[in-house]
Amino acid sequence: MGKSNTINVKGTDIVVLNNNNEDYISLTGIARHRDADRSDYILQNWLRNRSTIEYLGLWEQLNNPDFKSIEFDGFKNQAGSNSFSLTPKRWIETTNAKGIISKAGKYGGTFAHMDIAFEFASWISAEFKLYLVLEFQRLKKEESNTKQLEWNLQRTLAKVNYQIHTDAIKQNLIPPSVTKQQQGLIYASEADLLNIALFGKTALDWRKGNPKLEGNIRDYATLEQLVVLTNLESLNAVLIDQGLNSAERVLQLNNIAIQQLKILLNNVNIRKLKNKTS
Repeated sequence: MGKSNTINVKGTDIVVLNNNNEDYISLTGIARHRDADRSDYILQNWLRNRSTIEYLGLWEQLNNPDFKSIEFDGFKNQAGSNSFSLTPKRWIETTNAKGIISKAGKYGGTFAHMDIAFEFASWISAEFKLYLVLEFQRLKKEESNTKQLEWNLQRTLAKVNYQIHTDAIKQNLIPPSVTKQQQGLIYASEADLLNIALFGKTALDWRKGNPKLEGNIRDYATLEQLVVLTNLESLNAVLIDQGLNSAERVLQLNNIAIQQLKILLNNVNIRKLKNKTS
């Protein structure tokens, strides 16, 4: 299970859970808006309806390759009769459904994929559904802004390290008395040294391969690549101070980039950062 957030809809707290990069909304919380003391009964009442069963079955058939259609047909044939009753647990266990899930703990209860949760909210109240959608959209906007802020902070860190990197070049690789044009050529070659170490190609090679894209190769870097880039810039400055030539440095930096990317791609905290809207 992923992280949880809580939104307040017309005075009712409703938990939104991230599950495998999908948003699941608390059906228990939605039901409490109708009757706080009988939320389970209200949810079961909704599940008794034939239209509900048909909707849930269609959603599963479209999104869940492991859904048990034969068991679903059994529920559909019984739905609507006076003797028919269905709990979320029975639905999940019998059909192997994934659109509805149960969660224990502090923020426990019955959750459903946002598609299904909005359908349940409509059954509760059309007005309540509208407010739920508005609050959910507000939450997603806040999450998006947070992610953008984190991304900008990472890019800022890369720029700070780049300044350290260029200062080392100026002190160790640029002879006194060279022209500004010559300085620019040296800076460009060092930037491409890092590009080759990290991306396996120069900025020009990337541009030739992506003529329709705006910006440069680093604008399209992944979060993991940006993290490694900040490390490579600092390490390259150290290697320059040690007197290593460009051929020696690119080999060392490439090996380091490969090792660090392998580690970061399996890092839980990096995955959490990428999945914060996710």
